[in-house]
Order: sequence, then structure tokens, then C-alpha cells
Amino acid sequence: MKVLLLKDPKEDDCGQDPYVRAGPRRGPACLLSAQTLPLPPLLQAAPPDLSKEPNSCCFSPGQNLGWLSHPEGYGGLIFTSPRAVEAVERCLQKDTKAEVWKKSLKEKWNAKSVYVVGNATASLVNRIGLHTEGEACGNAEKLAEYICSRESSTLPLLFPCGTLKREILPKMLTDKGIPLESVTVYQTIPHPGIQGNLSSYYTQQGVPASITFFSPSGLTYSLKHIQELSGDSIGQIKFVAIGPTTAHALAAQGLPVSCTAESPTPRALAAGIRTALQPHAC
Repeated sequence: MKVLLLKDPKEDDCGQDPYVRAGPRRGPACLLSAQTLPLPPLLQAAPPDLSKEPNSCCFSPGQNLGWLSHPEGYGGLIFTSPRAVEAVERCLQKDTKAEVWKKSLKEKWNAKSVYVVGNATASLVNRIGLHTEGEACGNAEKLAEYICSRESSTLPLLFPCGTLKREILPKMLTDKGIPLESVTVYQTIPHPGIQGNLSSYYTQQGVPASITFFSPSGLTYSLKHIQELSGDSIGQIKFVAIGPTTAHALAAQGLPVSCTAESPTPRALAAGIRTALQPHAC
């Protein structure tokens, strides 16, 4: 059975995407960008279009570290997306910013709480030298509950995010009186080759037994092409979601969700796919 994971490939220390390595163990798990197929990522992260985000600001290569330069003004950091971490990391790699970060700013931020959703985001935050907490929380709502149970600082939490961020976390924190400052650091745009990439996959592999979506935006940008390529066979595909937010997006499109991973981890997803592929799955 062919399993399609709609995500960008992220190699770990073993040189393989951990979601592919975990696999459903019932056939090859094929990333849209797998090395066996000459396919680029499904989505791209780009600098935000501030003309459409008039109340937002961004870290750009030509600017200074901005908010990151003033940890004394914040109670901590929140990262709910790997792309947000990557946007900040790109900024840190420019000019003399890396030295400033290593010599002083990193230590100052590590004296504060750095909250994250999921192990994938946590590993990227660790890569820039910050310690994390809350990674066991499977989604933004659970992370907000975790933060509310611990946070007592009167200083705002800094929340680097994308243009498509959901408002659950900001609203929950605001309702509990926890100050938050959101800053837009990237926008998610579809890769220009999505249609061709999916067409190549279907030509080489056929209709997959299961498709896993890792984000609502990934679903938005790929669903039309998947429906066209699958034709009447779309009813045979088991749709799996990495978490409840993506599951809700699938349901909103009228698609049956065969299973939702219990947590956004390779092992939990592999277990969910195995369940979905079994006869009379959930």
C-alpha cells in the first residue's frame, strides 16, 4: 500500500525524515518530496506581505533583531510552528546577528520560558540554542492551557507566527489576563509546482491508500488537485490528520477523517495510519 504524507521532508541526525522512518510498516511511506521522486516541498514560507498585515511586523534580513534584542521586555517566547522558528533562525544567520545572539541574547532568553507545540518545533528551537517546555502539548489549545497553568509574569509573551495563525491561543491567553505580543514573521504560500508534483506522484505511484495532511493550509492548497487526480477512487482513500486542527479542516471540506494522530509525533502518526488502513478502521 502506498501512503502519501503531505509535508516537507525534514531530515534528522539519521539522514531521514522521522515520519518516513516510522512509517505504517505496511508499505513505503512516500513524501511529496521523497528522494525517489523529484518533487519540491508542498508549501513555501515567504516574508510576510505587510501591506495585508498592517498591524504586524517582521524579522527581515535587512533589519536588526528587533524584539529578540530586548528579552528584558518580555516574559518568554511562544513557537507553535516550525516555520516561525526557521524565519527567526534565518534572521539570526545574517551579518553580526549570530554573534550577538551567542554572546548575550541566547542566555537572556534561556532565563525565560520558551513554550512550543510538538517535538518537531522543539528540535528547531533547540537548534538555535534555546531550552523548551510544553512540547508534549499536541496543539495550540493544549499549549495555551499549559501556559495558563504556569505563567505569572506581567510582561507580555512574544509570539512569532505566520499570517495564517489561528486565534485560539491568543484568545485563551487574553481571556486569562496573560499579555501577548504577536509578530508576523512569515506567510505561507503554495509551491508553484504543487499540481505537477502531485500529478507526477499519481503517475508513478497510482492512487494512494492513505493521505496524511499536516496542516489546514496544506489541505487548502492541494485538495483540488487530489480530487481531480483521484477521480472516482477518492472514496477509497483513507484521510489522516496530524492533529485536531487539521482534522477539523478536513471535516469542513466534507472529507471523512479516518484517524487523527493522538500526538504530532512520527510514532503516533504511524499508529494512526496503521489503524486507518485496517478493515473497519476508526
